[in-house]
Amino acid sequence: MKVFHGVTEARELAGCSLALGNFDGVHLGHQALFAEVRRQGAPTAALTFQPHPGKVLQPDLAPKLISLLPRKLELFEACGLEAAVVQPFTREYARHSPRDFEASLLDVLGARHLVVGYDFTYGAARAGTADTLREAAAARGAQVHVVPPVTVDGVVASSSKVREYILEGRVSAAQRLLGRPFDLDGTVVTGHGRGRGIGFPTANVDTQNELRPAAGVYAIRVRFLGAPASSPDAPWLPGVANIGVKPTFGVNEVTIEAHLLDFSGDLYGRELRVQFLERLRPERRFGSVAELVGQIKRDVEAARAVIARASE
Repeated sequence: MKVFHGVTEARELAGCSLALGNFDGVHLGHQALFAEVRRQGAPTAALTFQPHPGKVLQPDLAPKLISLLPRKLELFEACGLEAAVVQPFTREYARHSPRDFEASLLDVLGARHLVVGYDFTYGAARAGTADTLREAAAARGAQVHVVPPVTVDGVVASSSKVREYILEGRVSAAQRLLGRPFDLDGTVVTGHGRGRGIGFPTANVDTQNELRPAAGVYAIRVRFLGAPASSPDAPWLPGVANIGVKPTFGVNEVTIEAHLLDFSGDLYGRELRVQFLERLRPERRFGSVAELVGQIKRDVEAARAVIARASE
């Protein structure tokens, strides 16, 4: 998939079918837009903004991102897009009028099919709507396609709802809206070795992801990233993760500790992708290490059952 940094770089996409949006998380609603783009013909592309407009316009209120840009682009490609236009978002750019935005897409880029969600707005003060975009497109012989909301069990798939579920630890609910398990990437760094000391060695995962599930114990799957295990066919390894402060040991720093089931080997420095399948229980303090070990054994068995169902 080709990546263009701004509309002016992407002129070779003239005649393209283009989805417009922030696309944080690339959930089922976003995937419906991409499916519509593919129906309209090649070249197929999406335009997104970097950073998220909220980071520029209301930094104190900006949402924690579900997916950072590299992962988002990876998901774009997995959805069958041929190109992505990453438009730099600045305060100056935010002041562009709806007409400026329309001209950049229809005149500079030369898009022939624009695909937007039902609630799409654009331009300064968000004054542009799907109706005004449709009028601008029609005047240039182009078309606008508006995709209705996607619902799952009566819940509209939206980035805000996905964030809410993840922050509550309801990762299985988030999965239904994402169409895949929530994941984050990180690097294994040196920890305190407490897990190894009680018979359950863990990988201390250092991640740049902004969004992390609520404290608790989760059934997970892990895949190694980077050479030589960078293939999308690389196996997923079952595991259990604890997110929290390890209150039994009196630790205050929040960490992500992953214990891989039936695995042996050195993980330090390895890059991992961690999928969160289901929250098994909240984090809590145990009266003794022996009590903790007993609970971990039960967590491992519960995780095996969850992972087995997910693999069916």
